[in-house]
Amino acid sequence: MFQKINVSDRILSQDMFIADEVQYNLIHLICESKSSTCLKDSDETMIYAQSTGHNAWLWSSKDIVEDKKAVLYEELIEFLKETTLPGVSGEPKTTERFAQLYSQANHLQYESTMTIESYFCTDPKKPLNVKGIMQQGTRKNVAIVAEFLAGFSEGAYGVRVNPEAKILDAKRMIETGDLYIWFVDDKPVSMAYIAHRSARYSRLNAVYTPPSCRKKGYASALVAELCSVLLSEDLVPMLYADLKNPDSNKVYRNIGFVESGKIVDIKFK
Repeated sequence: MFQKINVSDRILSQDMFIADEVQYNLIHLICESKSSTCLKDSDETMIYAQSTGHNAWLWSSKDIVEDKKAVLYEELIEFLKETTLPGVSGEPKTTERFAQLYSQANHLQYESTMTIESYFCTDPKKPLNVKGIMQQGTRKNVAIVAEFLAGFSEGAYGVRVNPEAKILDAKRMIETGDLYIWFVDDKPVSMAYIAHRSARYSRLNAVYTPPSCRKKGYASALVAELCSVLLSEDLVPMLYADLKNPDSNKVYRNIGFVESGKIVDIKFK
C-alpha cells in the first residue's frame, strides 16, 4: 500500500535512503512542493516523487528482494492509473524494470534519453594560478547571466533559446543570492548556481563558461570556491553531470568530486 509523504517524512532521514541520498538528492526538492505527487510504501522501502509535468523519480532500497520489488511496482502502477506520467528517472536497473511494466500496463513505448552521474565533494581541490575572483551575482549582471543561461540551455539540453527569454530566470536566480560569477579584470567569465539546500547536501547547477573563456580553469576555480563556502555551512556539495559530456565530468573529478551513482532518464511515448 502506498501513502503520501512530504519533505519532513521520516523515510527521507532513514539510513536506507541516506545511503543513496546523493544519487537521489532531487527527491528532497520534489517533496517540498505541495503540488507534487510523493509516495512511499508501507514498509518504507520505496519512494515515488513527481513534479507535475516532469519525470517521476523512483527510489527503492537495495535490501528489497526482486520478488517484493515486482509486487511494489504493480501496486504503484495501479495507484498511478489515472496519472499522466511523461517518464521516470532513477538507478538504471530499477528504472528500466519499472518502465517495462508501466509501458506494458498502459500500452506505451519507452526510450532512455539521458544518463547522468551524481557526484559529491568533501575535499575540494582549488586549481592553481587561475586569474580572477568569485563574486555574488547582482542585478547589474542580469543581461550576462541571461546570456549564460541561454548558452547553458543549448549546451546541456540542446535547446536553443534567445537570451531575452532567460531574463526572468536570471533575475530570479540572482535575487536568491545563490548565483555566483567568476570575474577576470571585471569581466564575467563563468557562473554557477546553488540550486537547492537540503538537510545534509547542497546541489550545484547551471555551471557554465562561454566557449571563448574555456580551458582556463575558471569554472573549476568557481566551483571549488563554492564547495568551500558550502562546506563551511556544514553542507556537502553535490551535482549531476551528463555522461555525454566527458569534459565536464573530468573537471568535476579533478576538483575532488566523487562518483556516487548513475541516474537514467526514461521517456514514455
